[in-house]
Amino acid sequence: MTEAFTGADDALIAALAEHARAARGGERGASDGSDDDTVVVVADRADGTVVRVADTVAKAHPPGTDPAVLARRLAVAAHPLLRGILLPPYLPPTATSSDQEAPFGTLAGRPVTVWPYGTAVDRDDPAAAPWAAAGVLLARLHTVDPRLLPGPLPAMAGPAKAARAMARLDKAVAATGGESAASRTVRAAWERLPAPARDEAPHEGPAALCHGDLHLGQLVRHTAADGRWLLIDIDDLGTGDPAWDLARPAMWFAAGLLDPDAWDRFLTAYRSAGGSAVPADGDPWPRLDVPARALAVQTAALAVAKAALTGRELDEAESELVTACGRIAALG
Repeated sequence: MTEAFTGADDALIAALAEHARAARGGERGASDGSDDDTVVVVADRADGTVVRVADTVAKAHPPGTDPAVLARRLAVAAHPLLRGILLPPYLPPTATSSDQEAPFGTLAGRPVTVWPYGTAVDRDDPAAAPWAAAGVLLARLHTVDPRLLPGPLPAMAGPAKAARAMARLDKAVAATGGESAASRTVRAAWERLPAPARDEAPHEGPAALCHGDLHLGQLVRHTAADGRWLLIDIDDLGTGDPAWDLARPAMWFAAGLLDPDAWDRFLTAYRSAGGSAVPADGDPWPRLDVPARALAVQTAALAVAKAALTGRELDEAESELVTACGRIAALG
């Protein structure tokens, strides 16, 4: 066995690897036949530590994750109505939709989940990016009736995440001794957003099942699904305005960071698959404008905060986002 560790805590990595091996042994029918027992740290970030052993991964979710909410999200991901949309987790035979604890327990207070390994999108081949598949999967997710699923699920976290980003910017400004031109621009854009987008009022209107953090890093291929793309990462799964799930690609397109052809493939596929976030034809922007603006402000706030705390200049893409915030702030 090879231990390919990074800077992550070795004890945590080793424990996650054992969870992956145990689940792999219990799910031999899902194995790809690989005998490779190498331990690979797939990710080690604030939003989770992920370890791979052959065709299985184990994830330690962030500290503070509510085990009961996570258990409900896992039950949704495993539900037959989500087959072919979300990558299904591995669950112990005794796990039920009414479980109030993480089915694989916790490590250092962090709930653990175990999943099949899926091949991620190739970041070095943007021409092959599966924007159409993302649109179809998102549309199918939005058409699943949340009332038929284990619950209750929490509210989709889009507005709350935007508010947390602004709180991080506030802390960075306080820690570095004052506002910059960029932070003032981001703050002015934030103040132009309506209260629901700032997490200061509830969403009004029908609530759909939402992914909560859609980007191409949330798609994988898995052999158990005949190589089709599936959505991963249930940490923000909830109910709310489905337009927020389209907000990141919409924001990238509006800021000039996403190729118009890619945006068209995504939006056309979403509409063709019956997605509910935008009308089937006509102008989608009356529904997408506010979430896209909020995502632009959120992303810019995080970038400006990080740059301030590390004493560096904004890069080109980050500067484009601040420029977009300037346009938002100038709107009447």
